[in-house]
Amino acid sequence: MIRFFNTLSGTIEEFKPIKEGEVRLYTCGPTVYDYPHIGNYRAYIFEDLLKRFLLFYGFKVIHVMNITDVDDKTIRGANSLGISLNEYTKKYIEAFFEDIKTLRLLPADYYPRATEHIPDMVRMIKGLLEKGFAYIKDGSVYFSIAKFPAYGRLAKINVEELKAGARVEADEYEKESVHDFALWKKAKEGEPFWETELGAGRPGWHIECSAMSTRYLGPTFDIHCGGIDNIFPHHENEIAQSEAYYGQKFVNYWLHCHHLIVDGEKMSKSKGNFYTLRDLLTRNLDPIDIRYFLLSTHYRKMLNFTFEGLEQSKASRQRILDFVYELEHRKFSPGSDQEVEPLVQKAMADFKNSLADDLNISAALAALFELIREINLRLAKDSLKQDDARKVLEAVYQMDRVLAILPEKEEETLPPEILRKIELRQKARKEKNFALADAIRQELRQLGIILEDTKEGVRWKRIK
Repeated sequence: MIRFFNTLSGTIEEFKPIKEGEVRLYTCGPTVYDYPHIGNYRAYIFEDLLKRFLLFYGFKVIHVMNITDVDDKTIRGANSLGISLNEYTKKYIEAFFEDIKTLRLLPADYYPRATEHIPDMVRMIKGLLEKGFAYIKDGSVYFSIAKFPAYGRLAKINVEELKAGARVEADEYEKESVHDFALWKKAKEGEPFWETELGAGRPGWHIECSAMSTRYLGPTFDIHCGGIDNIFPHHENEIAQSEAYYGQKFVNYWLHCHHLIVDGEKMSKSKGNFYTLRDLLTRNLDPIDIRYFLLSTHYRKMLNFTFEGLEQSKASRQRILDFVYELEHRKFSPGSDQEVEPLVQKAMADFKNSLADDLNISAALAALFELIREINLRLAKDSLKQDDARKVLEAVYQMDRVLAILPEKEEETLPPEILRKIELRQKARKEKNFALADAIRQELRQLGIILEDTKEGVRWKRIK
C-alpha cells in the first residue's frame, strides 16, 4: 500500500489511482525567465523520485510538466533586452533541458508551453464567463472568488476575510492578499498579445496550468506536485478555475516540497548565496553528488544547503560506489550462502515499503546501507560467494532505478591514452622501476583514476 501526505486534506492518505495501474501526474515546471536555481531542482528531483518510485512499483505514469514562457517575469526580461519573448525564453528552455539531463531526471511525456496553448485557455475563460464565475472589467477578465465557496481549501485560508470585488492583475502576489485574479489581461503597450475572441491580450499565469494539465490529463487526474510556495495563490487558483469550469474535482492528491535554504538563510542574489546548477558545476562538483544531496532529505522537510553537507553526501554516495565496484571486480568462489538471500529480500522490502510511506527516503537509504554493512562483513571474511554477489548487485541496481546515482555503464570505459599509461606502469613495476610506477600512479590520480593492485591484477576506479 502506498500512502502520501495530501496537502488538500492535511493528512496521510492511501493512494488510489483513478485508473488501476496508471498514474496521471502533473508537475509545475520552470518559468523560463532565468536559469533555475538549486531550490527549483530540489523540487524537480523530488518529483523525479516520486515518478521513478511509481514506475518501480509497477505503475504506468503519464507525466506532464509545463513550461511557463509567458508571464510578468518573462515579459520584463524580454523587454529589458529589447528582444522578442520567444528569443528571450529559448535560451532558458534549452538550458533547462540540459540541466535535467545532467541531473538524470526522467523526461516527462509532455512539455506543453503556455504560448502554444492560448486557444485552450481562451476556451476555459469563455466557459467561466458563461457560467458566471468570471467577469470583464476594463477589457480584462477576472475570476470572482466570491462565486466559488470552496476557495481556500488547499491553502487553509479563511474565506470570510476575503475582500469582495478587490482585484489583482499581477501573476504572483502576497499570501495575505486574497483577491479576484486575472484570467485574461488586456493588451498593453510593450507586451506581447494574442488576438482572440476575448479581445487582444494575454493569459494570466494561473489559467495556463489549468488549461495545459487538463488538456493532457483530463478534467480530474491523480497527482499534482510543486513547491510549497505554489500552494497559494497559484494552486489555489488552479483548483478554483478548473473545478468551476468542469464542475468536478480537479486533483485527488496534492504533494508539495518544502523550501531549500542556503547556510540557514533564504537564497538571494544580494546575500551571495544564490546558486544555479551551473554555478555549482563550475566548482568541479559531480552533478550526481548534487542529485544525491537533493533527494536524500524527505521532501516535506526544509533542506539546508551547505557545502559541508554536500561533501557528506558525496562520501555517502562514494560508499555505495565503492561497494558496487568491489562486487563487480572481485573474484568470488562459486556457490552461495543461504544467509545472504534473506538479507537481500529484507533490504528490498524495506526499501520499497519505506518509499511507499510518503517517500520516506531516509529509511529507504538506511535499508540500502544496512545491506552494504552486512555484505561488507562477509567481504572482509572472504566468505561471499559468486551467486551471492550477483544477487546483491541485482538488488542494488534495482534500487538505483529509483535513486539514479550509480555510474552509467559508459563511464566504465577508459580512453586509450589512459589505458596505455596503466600498461606502462605495469611494465615499470615488473622492471622494478618503482619511481616511474609511482609517478604514473600519481599522474592518473590527478586525472581522477585510482589504481588498486590486487592478487588478481590491477584494478581502476574513477573519482571526482
